Amino acid sequence: MGREASCTARVGTPQATESADVAALLESTHVVLRGALKRKWAIAALQNLRVEGEALLVDVDGEAVALALGEKEAGKWLAKLQAPPPTLAAKLGVSADNPALLIGPTVGTLDPALAEALSHGLTGNVKVARMLVAVISKPGELERMADFHATMLCKTVWVVHQKGRDAYPSDGEIRMELRSRGYVDNKTPAVSDTLTATRYVRK
Repeated sequence: MGREASCTARVGTPQATESADVAALLESTHVVLRGALKRKWAIAALQNLRVEGEALLVDVDGEAVALALGEKEAGKWLAKLQAPPPTLAAKLGVSADNPALLIGPTVGTLDPALAEALSHGLTGNVKVARMLVAVISKPGELERMADFHATMLCKTVWVVHQKGRDAYPSDGEIRMELRSRGYVDNKTPAVSDTLTATRYVRK
């Protein structure tokens, strides 16, 4: 979401309240307070969101929170917080008008979240595909995928692979291989609890 503001924050319960000048950050999944008063709340946990006067008010984790953002900025924060999160399909940019060609996985079945995201935007035609979505399960598949994408007209490939330290190939290995082939990476959304995707674009 990407908003940041310097404001006075009031946080507390009926028994005790803290107030301080903070840097308030509206991130994609959390609201963060930095400064003399530190907090981090999941957006999904925020309740009773409203604007009163110049303050954004929320209830979360047993505390009442007031951020004195100013009337206009508080309204913008409220709209952002209440907007539904983008779907995975939207994050990937996949649609019937912007179809993807899928390769993989060679191990197991296609992740349900990814299958849902691609359900209305897949094509089997290499020439009309606007991107390649490659599910990588083994190191050798990375080179074969890159060789295959080099034959396609589209410049974008989403590399989907396991999360975590034990992922093989790792983020670093994938990045090193594709950058050596003239790709740049510019977006990394989560696919599911176990998978992540990184968008690479061929120069």
